Amino acid sequence: MDKLPLHITNGTALTKFINELNIEGEKLTWQEMLCEGPTVEQVYSAGFLKLRKTFFRSFYDIDLNVAEIESELDKLNHPENYSEIILWFEYDLFCHINMLAVISLIHQKKIDLPLYLVCSGRVDRSKNLKALSELNSGALLKHYRDKVELKPEDIDLALTVWGIYCGRDHNLFKPFIVKTSSFKYLSNCLKAHLERFPETKDGLNVLERNVLEIVKDKKIKSRHHLLGYALNYQGYYGYGDLQISRIIEKLSLFFDEDDSGIKLNRKGHLALIGQHNFSLEIDNSMDFGGVNKFDFQFNKKLNKLVKTVRNAH
Repeated sequence: MDKLPLHITNGTALTKFINELNIEGEKLTWQEMLCEGPTVEQVYSAGFLKLRKTFFRSFYDIDLNVAEIESELDKLNHPENYSEIILWFEYDLFCHINMLAVISLIHQKKIDLPLYLVCSGRVDRSKNLKALSELNSGALLKHYRDKVELKPEDIDLALTVWGIYCGRDHNLFKPFIVKTSSFKYLSNCLKAHLERFPETKDGLNVLERNVLEIVKDKKIKSRHHLLGYALNYQGYYGYGDLQISRIIEKLSLFFDEDDSGIKLNRKGHLALIGQHNFSLEIDNSMDFGGVNKFDFQFNKKLNKLVKTVRNAH
């Protein structure tokens, strides 16, 4: 019997979509959000799993379904069943960090099969970047036909970038922002990642500032209304409801809420004009791989991360 591809998708919605299109092959659904929380290089090692379980429980009150994860990942233990592996991941940071981990896991398992990438983003006749599950059937099938085979240097790049993400010095990403590869959106994602650290001037990161600017510029009726705006206007992050809702909650000290809606308070206006560094008041502690958000600040003038004063020794 002829071997079929193994498709690794970025979530259940996309797995369902490609099954509806009768795309042949085994499907492995990757359900993680490694752009938040601590990670180590050995993907789904005992130490990795322990970190992720603790993170989801502490930050989102979610119990990680280890049995489901292991059931899906078991498909990678039988590479002899497949002709090739096809990765289905999108243009955003959320997807790219997951994708790097998947490539690293494949490498760790010493799987030697052709590796392809189906990646969405810019599409004809659309001003907005598109997720794979937002494409119509014809466009998704065209993306599949146009899939890119990853070269050895692409895989080496992915392994290096994943190693940096799990490490302590995220300024090491800077040379890779200008490096050409088959990952056409990696540069945008790495730039977006560095801007997730608080800016030295006001202590807000790009996502937090964006939420406050939406409150300032739009007539926002409720947190749900604000969530919708923030999800739609987040650029290269690809965050979901869970993540954006948490950011909004942490920013509530900057706005007032009543029956008429949500408006910036005095502190919110001061934050946006950079009169004070509010990073500690926001108290939105978060690990990004191997570092904590509060260990560094993003210096816009230097275009690099600098250690926070409390960590500058």
